[in-house]
Amino acid sequence: MLFLLSPAKALDYETPPVSATHTQPLFVPQAAELIEVLRQQSPQQIAELMDLSDALSSLNVARYQAWSPEFTTANAKQAVLAFNGDVYEGLEAKSLNEAELGWLQDHVCILSGLYGVLRPLDLMQPYRLEMGTRLATPKGKNLYQFWGSQIADYLNQRAAADASPLIVNLASEEYFKSVDKKALKPRIVSCVFEEFKGDKYKVISFAAKRARGLMVRYAVAQRALSVEQLKGFDLEGYQYVAAASEPDRLVFRREPQR
Repeated sequence: MLFLLSPAKALDYETPPVSATHTQPLFVPQAAELIEVLRQQSPQQIAELMDLSDALSSLNVARYQAWSPEFTTANAKQAVLAFNGDVYEGLEAKSLNEAELGWLQDHVCILSGLYGVLRPLDLMQPYRLEMGTRLATPKGKNLYQFWGSQIADYLNQRAAADASPLIVNLASEEYFKSVDKKALKPRIVSCVFEEFKGDKYKVISFAAKRARGLMVRYAVAQRALSVEQLKGFDLEGYQYVAAASEPDRLVFRREPQR
């Protein structure tokens, strides 16, 4: 079973990593190609392309210039410890032990505009490049065309060792779109997290992002390897709702906190 996550815009390179264990990213040549394209952009072009403030644009232009194809603990940090958004606050990887981080490494793939796919312990240099960015390259007009079937091919390879290959999609639509569904072989199960608001259940973005991280944390604790095990997810008040679910779409709901 493989869990797919989106990356985060917020990064933490200040906190020392809780583990020294690390691996090298898999798609460095492709990332280097993208960096070369990004280096040709002015700060103003980057600001317009990514809808950034001047300060953020300048920061990321500096990151592209500093980027190196050599990844070390001096210029990079493990991806799951470097990302710092809602998903990763729910996952809270920095509180996991070595065995739990090892389980993450075996069962989680983080989709990335720059790096394609990152394993949790892959070293990652800081960057900003969302998958939906309309960055033209020699391979096409955007990053979906740049990555093509490469991400799906990699996921197929990773899942091939399982008797019943299964991918649990906890990534956003923007990122899951980078996985070529026609090329992807494993069964796909998605998880939906809803809150009761007004007079109905609905997906609230920041809550759903945190819940995706919580689901991975639950899976680590349970060493979950089946859909049935995922249905037991009950962190922070969520419950599986069979009546609202389908075999490949698991719905979890939370009542208003009183």
